[in-house]
Amino acid sequence: MIELTVKTGKRNELLDVTSQVQEAVSKAGLKEGLCIVYCPHTTAGVAINENADPSVKEDVLRKLTELVPKDDNYSHMEGNSDGHIKAILVGNSKTIFVKSGKLVLGTWEGIFFCEFDGPRSRNLLLKMAEC
Repeated sequence: MIELTVKTGKRNELLDVTSQVQEAVSKAGLKEGLCIVYCPHTTAGVAINENADPSVKEDVLRKLTELVPKDDNYSHMEGNSDGHIKAILVGNSKTIFVKSGKLVLGTWEGIFFCEFDGPRSRNLLLKMAEC
């Protein structure tokens, strides 16, 4: 297992981690197989989506904030219930194919660490398997 550290600078943020994941795959020497990216945090997640146009990230964050506002009638007393709900909606892991040593992603796709209770220092765990 490989652990990546991700530092976020905002309460809600989508950080492109594609190059860090690709670098880990290359260093591991994986040529054909799978790379699992897992986020072990209850107020953060992992997504794959367009990374060519930054307005997509802005739209996603805006819509998630509309759907799950920070201040609502939540029972959880820590003030981050919205982060927990957003993390459930986004999910905490993705499995990506690896072919010829490269992540198999669509032309415009990237891997994003999704922060919903930052800023913080977080971890992403990667597990690779040949197949």
